[in-house]
Amino acid sequence: MSSNPSTLPTSSCYTLQVQKGRRYLLCTCGLSSKKPLCNGAHAGTGRLPDFHTAETTGTLDVCYCARSSKAPLCDRSCSASSNT
Repeated sequence: MSSNPSTLPTSSCYTLQVQKGRRYLLCTCGLSSKKPLCNGAHAGTGRLPDFHTAETTGTLDVCYCARSSKAPLCDRSCSASSNT
């Protein structure tokens, strides 16, 4: 089992491989060099990371388009509005 989850950039969201019951610190400021995981780059921005505990093993989409109603999780709002 790896201690570093893999990330795959997908448009304005990142897909994170997660394991059930494991807690993840998600970046909400967009400044992390380890997106979608927090690396502390938010210091001084007034933003705080989001703590997320995986309910299942699989993938988790983390949004950076600022349109998701489930932020920081992606609801694909960016995909729906890209046809305008």
